Amino acid sequence: MESTMQDFPLTIGSLFRHGRQVYARSRVVTYTGEGYRESSFGEVAARADRLAHALNALGIGRGDRVGTFCWNNQEHQECYLAVPSMGAVLHTVNIRLAAEQLAYVINHAQDKVLVIDGSLWPVLSKVRDQLTTVEHLIVIGAAEGAPDDVLDYETLLAAAGTDFAYPEDIDERSPAAMCYTSGTTGEPKGVVYSHRSVYLHSLAEVGMFSLTERDNLLAIVPMFHVNAWGLPYAGWMSGIDFLMPARWLQAEPLCRMIAERDVTFSVGVPTVWSDILRYADAHDEVDFSRIRSVIVGGAAVPRTLIESFQERHGLRIIQAWGMTETSPLGLIAYPPKDAPAEEEFAWRARTGRIVAGVEMRITDQTSGEPLAWDGKTSGEIEVRGPWITASYYDAPAPDKFHDGWLRTGDAGMIDDRGFVQITDRTKDVIKSGGEWISSIDLENAIMGHPDVLEAAVIGVPDPRWDERPLACVVVQEGASLTPADLIEFLSSRVAKWWLPERWSFIEQVPKTSVGKFDKKLLRARFAKDELPVAKAPD
Repeated sequence: MESTMQDFPLTIGSLFRHGRQVYARSRVVTYTGEGYRESSFGEVAARADRLAHALNALGIGRGDRVGTFCWNNQEHQECYLAVPSMGAVLHTVNIRLAAEQLAYVINHAQDKVLVIDGSLWPVLSKVRDQLTTVEHLIVIGAAEGAPDDVLDYETLLAAAGTDFAYPEDIDERSPAAMCYTSGTTGEPKGVVYSHRSVYLHSLAEVGMFSLTERDNLLAIVPMFHVNAWGLPYAGWMSGIDFLMPARWLQAEPLCRMIAERDVTFSVGVPTVWSDILRYADAHDEVDFSRIRSVIVGGAAVPRTLIESFQERHGLRIIQAWGMTETSPLGLIAYPPKDAPAEEEFAWRARTGRIVAGVEMRITDQTSGEPLAWDGKTSGEIEVRGPWITASYYDAPAPDKFHDGWLRTGDAGMIDDRGFVQITDRTKDVIKSGGEWISSIDLENAIMGHPDVLEAAVIGVPDPRWDERPLACVVVQEGASLTPADLIEFLSSRVAKWWLPERWSFIEQVPKTSVGKFDKKLLRARFAKDELPVAKAPD
């Protein structure tokens, strides 16, 4: 017996058609620093058609890579729609990469065309002479110092044709987009998403985030970071209004956008929302009342951040987990229906529950054997599914894959209902005297102190215990803390043997290009005696 269903390809082109036809009145709004410019989905789609014509005239065909080096704005959304729909591959380039890595990913991806925000030209210009495959540079807006051979985005669109004939025979398993990991160990690695994986991931997000055309999304997460967590496609599919902040990612303009544009939903990393919380605490006029929820991910979300927003501002923070390799949605921390009210924050502070379409397991880090889902046994988290990568682009990494599963590098536990608690990165867990200390749990405990702005914990050599935690702490402006103060605060919150003997008070915790704590850099600074270390009292 065979199915009677049509073999209809799951492509970004079909997703694009749906949004432009069904939700032509939905809006894409871009903040300009002084006001807003906006276009309907219908108008954005027409401009995407012109962009496809212009790229085709520049020699872009199926499988060719088109890089973007842009903020979150309408033009970036046009690239998201046009490039994959014409059969080319969208490569969203991380604007915060160091120059060496920036040149590496553009060359490694073999980008033929780069679309650049004019304000970012000074950054891109530093590596232009190192780019070996780029044939054309297209600039959005003014680009001071750009040479004459750089093409202007609006001029290209104005001269291009309309009603582009997008191919209808694109295989759903063909490449549609690519992103590179942040490269905290070795060179960044490319992950190539298929049309099918993007389509299925978009459906999952529409359902898990409850997206409808009634929503107004403030898209804080950068569009270069795992395709803005997939929301340019899930949002287009569901007809939401997009609010793009461009380069104005500071707390004050973000709060202004929330108030002025009736935002109902937002996404972003913890560091951004921590800044917004501090601003909101200091300004009574900030109003979050129309926001139904905010999805926060990219790093572990401190429970204190979740509690503070809810209790002081009525804002519901929901934690989610994912990776570049997982498109990224893998876990989301909605509390179970039978959770008592007094346990609400504890559930929302968990890493999350496994999303349908994703399969997870934990394995013994020595034998590789699967372990029990009992909420107590810890091992390395492995994942598989239709939007999980099976390899890296042109970069073999057999140690990252195990019997068809992706090794995440995260250590944690899974309970019998599929709730996951990540306790650490496998490379960051601290083994002290044969016992494990979770750097993430210790960091969150330290950041529960009202005078602590940020805290990162690394393992450092110890002559007696082999390894012990070093806590690197950023103190709130105007506050003063000592190791003794923090030891006293922690004494009732963590096991006694977790209490750090070594403390380093620093101005800021270094971040990776996607906003995560850069513990690799902290370890390097410690090895070079570049971190000031104070000892806790005996």
